[in-house]
Amino acid sequence: MAWFKRTEKGIQTPTENKKDVPKGLWYKSPTGKIVDAEELAKNFYVSPEDGYHVRIGSKEYFEILFDNNEYEELDADMTSKDPLKFVDTKKYGDRLKDAQEKTKLKDAVRTGVGKSKGKDIVIACMDFAFIGGSMGAVVGEKIARAIDHSIKNRIPFLMISKSGGARMMEAAYSLMQLAKTSAKLAQLADAKIPYISLCTDPTTGGTTASYAMLGDVNISEPGALIGFAGPRVVKDTTGKDLPEGFQTAEFVLEHGFLDFITPRRELKDKVNLYLDLIQNQPVR
Repeated sequence: MAWFKRTEKGIQTPTENKKDVPKGLWYKSPTGKIVDAEELAKNFYVSPEDGYHVRIGSKEYFEILFDNNEYEELDADMTSKDPLKFVDTKKYGDRLKDAQEKTKLKDAVRTGVGKSKGKDIVIACMDFAFIGGSMGAVVGEKIARAIDHSIKNRIPFLMISKSGGARMMEAAYSLMQLAKTSAKLAQLADAKIPYISLCTDPTTGGTTASYAMLGDVNISEPGALIGFAGPRVVKDTTGKDLPEGFQTAEFVLEHGFLDFITPRRELKDKVNLYLDLIQNQPVR
């Protein structure tokens, strides 16, 4: 018997025989381009037709930057507390649990040490999926400890920012991380150890006001949103129309706040080229 039958109302298929298309097989970019998910991953999560850089997290960046995806994660089990017993529409403690279950992450940043093109490097990478990549006490502490590891072992440090800014549920505890991470980066500079800051989409708020703009070299991916307050807030505050492309990586580069923009497929080569040059090593 056929797996379908015709009726007056058209073709009807028994529920148990319906074939659903699995989720995640295709990706649609903001410009409307449809990309096979497997092809997208092979292309460094960049839409091949329009060059749109899809937001990715620490897992994907570590795969791109560490040789053979081999690295030692630092402070992997550090998690946030709720010192203020903060409650808005739900308890902060519940938000943390929900975010951890949903993302399988402990907090909004992961740090690791490994080799990139054969050279040691410490990488800290933020995850926007965890409460908007917001910067709380754990984020600041993990970044500070990663910098300490760089200083102790004299290894270059790469910070990959992707954040909505300070974590309001931690209030002053969150804001203190701006000063702490900036002070640690000053120690890194005094030790004459290279620091590269990579701004990805989006890099905003307290992140931009601290470590994201303090690199020896500040770089970005194409089209990333980079700024302090978002464009809508700036427009509402000033009451003026904003220039075209305001706060895009290209606009920020044009106005001198970035050193260069690099496509994701060239990221590993560009990072290591800079490190070779700054450390007076043969270019590989």
